[in-house]
Parts: sequence; structure tokens; C-alpha cells
Amino acid sequence: MEIELIILFFVVAFVYSSVGFGGGSSYLAILAMWSLDYQMLRLMALICNIVVVSGGSYLYWKNGYLRWKKIGPLILLSVPAAFLGGYLRLTETTYFILLGITLFFAAIALWFKKQNQTDDVEVLNSKPIRNTMIGGSIGFLSGLVGIGGGMFLSPTLHLMNWDKAKVIAATASFFILVNSIAGITGQLQHVNLASLNYNLIGGLMIAVFVGGQLGTRVGIVKFNPVWLRRVTSVLVLLVSLKLLWKYIV
Repeated sequence: MEIELIILFFVVAFVYSSVGFGGGSSYLAILAMWSLDYQMLRLMALICNIVVVSGGSYLYWKNGYLRWKKIGPLILLSVPAAFLGGYLRLTETTYFILLGITLFFAAIALWFKKQNQTDDVEVLNSKPIRNTMIGGSIGFLSGLVGIGGGMFLSPTLHLMNWDKAKVIAATASFFILVNSIAGITGQLQHVNLASLNYNLIGGLMIAVFVGGQLGTRVGIVKFNPVWLRRVTSVLVLLVSLKLLWKYIV
């Protein structure tokens, strides 16, 4: 089981990091298919998120794609909101229903993400208050479910013509990083650390680190082929429907 998980997490990290994402939604989708304690799913997904996007954020910063003045309003409320979301304790049924809904929309967002997004766009004036509210809302969902939020932030920023494609990818990467850290901090108030499978977590961290580094480097040069993202999207959608059927119907 561990070898299969490690391979799957490597592939997910490669695909998602190439467009500035951490892969939290797919990590959760994969983990939901295994018999793991649901309270640990959020923690493990966010840990892998941090591994992927910390390296990715560094590479984007090194290549000059992070715009700190524009990022500030986005994370102003998202960090405390992500902490609150991670702190809240949910019943198993409530969590998996919420996860199923989140994965459903994440699959749609991943499917319709444009393949040929370029830097040839008309960048509109940024509105700090609106950015703060958007960041806070996505941050809360991120901590609650156990994702970084980039899957929802990125298409929102593209619709707003917030900035160029690679700048948005860099922003999503850093957004995921800080929200994942905040979400884990909130979760650690309740999680029994002695119950964690550290061997499995260590293997997954190595897999997503390698996959994330490769994917980010590919993404800085060019975006991933569309079929990779769409296959991932279908798999996430199937898991979301299975969870909703199991816990609602």
C-alpha cells in the first residue's frame, strides 16, 4: 500500500506543481480511498502541500514572479481563517460530505483550467479589500478541509485579470504555503501525534518533494499537457461522487 501511495503522490505533486498548486485536493482524494483515520487526512495532505509549494515558492521567487504588495491583501485574512478552519473539529460524516463537495468543484476547476494561459493579458487594477475577502474565504475552506486553496484562488485571479499567468501561479503557490502552515497549526491543537504513521508520512514527503521540484521547473518554462490535468480531474471527480453517495444517499 505504501509504495502505491508514494507513486501516486509523486505523480500528483508533479502535475499540480507545474501550475502552481500543491495537490492537496488529490492527496485527500487518494487518502480517502484508503482505510485511514479521517482526522489524519487533513494533516497529511497539508504536510505534503507544504513540501511541494515551499520549494515551488522559492523557485518562483528566485525567478522574480512573486509580487509581495499584491500578495499581502490575499493572505491578510486567509492565514487566521485557515487556522480557524483547521482548529474546528468535524464529525466524520460532516467532514467527508464537505470534502466531497470541495473535491467536486476542485475537479471542475482543474478540468477547465486553460492549457495555453500566457502572459499576454491586460492586467487590471487590483482591489485590496476585495482581495482580502477572497483570500479569507478560501483560507477558511482550506483549513477546514485540508487543502491549500490554490485550486480555487488561481481560477478566481485569472477571471479577474489579476496578473500574468506565471505571477498567478507563483501567488497560488505561496498562498498554499502559508495557509497550509496555518491549517496544520490549528489542527495540532487536537491531533494525537503519537498516532501518526511517521514512516508513511516520510515516504510521501520525499515523493512529493521530488515530484514538486520537477513539476515547478517544467511549469516555469511551459505548462503541463492538458490531458494530464484532465485525467487527474476525472479521478478527483469520481472520488467526490463516491464520497457524496456514501455519506448523503
